[in-house]
Amino acid sequence: MADSAIAGLILAGGQGRRVNEADKGLLPWRGKPLVAHVAQRLAPQVGRLIISANRNAEAYAAFGQVVGDDARLGAWQGPLAGLAAGLAACAEEWLVCVPCDTPLIPQDLAARLTQAALARGAPLAVASCQGRRHAVCMALRPALLDDLRAYLDAGERKVAWWQDRAGAVDVAFDDAPQAFLNLNTAEDFAFAQG
Repeated sequence: MADSAIAGLILAGGQGRRVNEADKGLLPWRGKPLVAHVAQRLAPQVGRLIISANRNAEAYAAFGQVVGDDARLGAWQGPLAGLAAGLAACAEEWLVCVPCDTPLIPQDLAARLTQAALARGAPLAVASCQGRRHAVCMALRPALLDDLRAYLDAGERKVAWWQDRAGAVDVAFDDAPQAFLNLNTAEDFAFAQG
């Protein structure tokens, strides 16, 4: 069920280096753009969608409000730059972030992450599965924006380091290992078509 206290952010601002510089979110998978699969899974869980994209904004606008990375950081600064842009656009209590190349995210991702963060008094919760953290699948409070900007301004880009510094808690999704299927390469796309 959609929660108006939560905004969803889909990170689609990468260079696509492992897919010949293609805009990965717009690559076809099972008959529609990859981002459409992610949006279809995330939209019912949140009040609205925000898309972090650094090109093809018109195409991404079909799925939500498009935001680009902060120009002062420079081009292609990684997922935390997209997260900062999403946090800046978020007026809700929570922002749930997912990458555009994880089309099978759990249909209860937003609820489980935010509920775990609330239960543990944490400002940030990160999905993990079978002992592996899926760092860009997270729920966080927009109040973390200033800390994230300071981290980025210091030249830091490592997602897990910032999450740990911000007080992240891990939330196990061991019941859904396939939910974090990540399509990074042309081979991944071909393997996962079935």
